[in-house]
Amino acid sequence: MSNTKHNSQTETISRRAALKQAAGLAAVTGLAGTATANAAAKEADCPVVRKGRINQSIVHWCFAAFGEKWTIEQTARVAKQLGCKSVELVPPSDLPTLKKYGLTCALAPIDMSPDKFPFLKGFNNPKYWPKVIAATTEAIDAAAEGGVKNVIAFTGMRENISDEDGLKNCVAGFKKVIGHAEKKGVTLCLEMLNTRDDTHPMKGHPGYQGDNAEYCIDIIKQVGSPRLKLLFDIYHVQIMDGDVIRRIHQHKDHLGHIHTAGNPGRGELDADQEINYPAVMKALLEVGYKGFVGQEFIPTRNPLEGLRQAVTACDV
Repeated sequence: MSNTKHNSQTETISRRAALKQAAGLAAVTGLAGTATANAAAKEADCPVVRKGRINQSIVHWCFAAFGEKWTIEQTARVAKQLGCKSVELVPPSDLPTLKKYGLTCALAPIDMSPDKFPFLKGFNNPKYWPKVIAATTEAIDAAAEGGVKNVIAFTGMRENISDEDGLKNCVAGFKKVIGHAEKKGVTLCLEMLNTRDDTHPMKGHPGYQGDNAEYCIDIIKQVGSPRLKLLFDIYHVQIMDGDVIRRIHQHKDHLGHIHTAGNPGRGELDADQEINYPAVMKALLEVGYKGFVGQEFIPTRNPLEGLRQAVTACDV
């Protein structure tokens, strides 16, 4: 046999072996790729909450009014998927849907219809007390009946009322309804809002009187009831006061509920905003906070993707 013939046979055998090896490798790679894809799909269905030391909630209005405009059913389904325990600021009529998914409502709204409780008219103005107190009482009753522990509350707009008078009026107004909250076992959560951002009605509230954490805390202390606490919205506090972690430690005994959003813009809790949410969540754990943290950002991209990122950031 000539060397040329021998070399030709050797090359043929080598090519066949190589092709056989490549085919086997491709099969293994294909199986690995399928396994990876299956694992990724399985991962997508797994809860994002792993540690669970922070009780997380989704604020429904953000995802009902923006982005894909989820129904309460969709929001509840996502909350369950991510491992959140609550969907909040929903009316009593939505509670059965939450119950179906094993969820609670961490914070109940006040009826904001014009004939009952306009959002911008609060306890700081005595002329609004009849409507405000009636709406708050109704919300307390509905919350107690539905097993909801917290109801949101507001100071209202300044309307030429001095901060001193506004504080006194809020104290007097809350004292008219706080006894009923105590009787029903429901906590009113007074929200501090920012007045700096005037770019969008839900990003800032120019003219709102309770735009300082310490101002709202003074109201709470003077009312003197464990059933009136602060709705500490991290986004609003960052804009108006900053020093978020120090304030969490300072006001730990008066924290009733927490809200999140990225600043600036009230968007996702991502790298394009300035708040270090894992550090803030760790501060809440340090002070022994046992309440809920509601994800209240306005989605600017895929809402599920944004929620997965936010819930992960807060799961410390």
